[in-house]
Amino acid sequence: MQSRQIDANVLEELMAAAVAAPSIHNTQPWRFGLRADTGSLEVRVDSRRALPQTDPDRRAQHLSVGAAVFNLRVAVAHLGWDPVVRLLPHPGEPDLLATVRLTSPAGELPDCRWLYPAVERRHTSRMPFTGRPVPGAVVAEMSEAAQAEGARLYVPDFAGTRQLLGLTAAAEARNQADPARVAESRAWITVPGTKVPYGVPLTALGPQDADGRIPMRDFTGRPHMPHRPDRHFERHAQVALLWTVRDRREDWLRAGQALERVLLTATAHGVRTSMLHQAMEWPDLRAAARLPQRRCGPQVLIRFGYGPDGGRTRRASA
Repeated sequence: MQSRQIDANVLEELMAAAVAAPSIHNTQPWRFGLRADTGSLEVRVDSRRALPQTDPDRRAQHLSVGAAVFNLRVAVAHLGWDPVVRLLPHPGEPDLLATVRLTSPAGELPDCRWLYPAVERRHTSRMPFTGRPVPGAVVAEMSEAAQAEGARLYVPDFAGTRQLLGLTAAAEARNQADPARVAESRAWITVPGTKVPYGVPLTALGPQDADGRIPMRDFTGRPHMPHRPDRHFERHAQVALLWTVRDRREDWLRAGQALERVLLTATAHGVRTSMLHQAMEWPDLRAAARLPQRRCGPQVLIRFGYGPDGGRTRRASA
C-alpha cells in the first residue's frame, strides 16, 4: 500500500476542507500536523478551545474533531487517494485523536468523494425554514450516511419530535438560568469588525422562535440582544437524533464523522441544517433522549428543512 507524499498544494486543499467542518460554538478545537517520517496527517484536539461549562466531558469537542476528520477523508478521496484513518492511535498521547494517511487506492475510491462540493456549501442555518417536508428518499439517504459511519439516525414521528424538542427547551431554559453558561456562550460571540477567526458572528446567530415551538440556542442570554427580532419558525419541525450504540471517546469521534456525512448529504440535496445540542449538555436530559427500550448514546439532535442559507462563519488557518 503506497503512501503519497503531501506537497504544499495538496496540504492547502486538505486543510481548507478540514477546517470547514462544524464545531460547537465554532470553537474549531482542532490542530493539524504533518509527520514527515510517515507522511501521515495528525489531528489533535486543542484544549485551549474547550467549553468547561457546556462540555465538561469534551464529548462535543470530539464530535467537532470527528467532523473535521470526515472532511479530510472526503478531500483525500476527491484527490484520487484512499484515506486510512486511525482513531486514538497512541494512548500515551490523549490529545492525538486521529491520524490520516494518504494511500494508493486498492480498488474503488471511497464513495464519500461525491460529497466534496458540499463541503464548502455547508453552513449552519439558524433561520426559520419553509415547512416544506424533506422527501423520504432524502431522509433515507441521510440515515444511510449515518449508518455508513457506524452511527444511527432516529427520525421520530410527531410525538417523538415533540418529546425531543421538549427536552431541548428544558435544557435551553436551564442554560439561560445558569450565569456561568450564559457567560461562556457570550464569550464566543464575535461582533462586526473583529478579526477573530473563532466563535459565532452576530450576523449568524439567527432569531428566536416567536411561537416558542423550536428552542434555538440563545447565545446572548436574557434579555435578548436587540439586533434581531423574534420570527415565526416552521410549524412542524423535522428533526433527527444521531446516536451510537456505545458512548466512548472513539464513539464520539465516529459520531462526529457520521454527523458531517449526514450534513453534507443533506447539503448536496439542497437541505439546510442546524444542530439542537442543548439537551446533550445535561446528563439527565441526554439520558431522557435515549430511544425507548434501547440503551444508546444520544449525540446530537439535527434540525433540517428548506430555507435560507446560514451566515458564513470565519475559519482559522490550519
